[in-house]
Amino acid sequence: MPPDLIVFDCDGVLVDSEVLSIGGVVSVLNEAGVPATYAMVARYFGMKQADIMLKVAEETGHDVPLEVSARIWPAIRDRFEAELKPMPGLADFLRRHPTVRRCVASSSGPERIRNSLRLTGLSEFFGEDIFSSSQVARGKPEPDLFLFAAASMGVDPARCVVIEDSRFGVLGAVAAGMTPIGFTGGSHIEPEHERALAEAGALYVEGSFPAIEARLFPG
Repeated sequence: MPPDLIVFDCDGVLVDSEVLSIGGVVSVLNEAGVPATYAMVARYFGMKQADIMLKVAEETGHDVPLEVSARIWPAIRDRFEAELKPMPGLADFLRRHPTVRRCVASSSGPERIRNSLRLTGLSEFFGEDIFSSSQVARGKPEPDLFLFAAASMGVDPARCVVIEDSRFGVLGAVAAGMTPIGFTGGSHIEPEHERALAEAGALYVEGSFPAIEARLFPG
């Protein structure tokens, strides 16, 4: 039986954004004298930006002032405008199942989510059904965002499937009582990431939307 609601993460699931995002974060931090590395920031992808900055501060011993954090989104936005692409096969997947309800639940801010959908031609598929961690008290891996999205859509969490590329997102979906599917189709994914998603609780892990479609809608 198909789910009542498919909840999509945005970065690394709907759009192939994480390499661009992490590069933008590292560039801004390094310019500010914070010795962050790509690998360091990548460890925390899927979390709120504020939470990522706390982790970076812990690892580097350098606080990240608010004025530095404020420069991150403009730096990422410039990279998105030049290079952001939708995830391959996604639009066709969405078009083939127009009656299945869907929404976005992302750690990014609303402006970034909407900008990503606009740049990649995906806005038509989600309308106003977009939820951000800025709307809840706790970001992923806590369940708050997923529960807020389900409540806003009027759907039982147990009838929701979540498609996530980060272990933090998978953990949040599990905590919300939803069924997480791990996605490894993004250009940022390392070979060991499939195992990390499975260990976090993903029901299964796939690297493409045709493969996910075959699982969700067999036959």
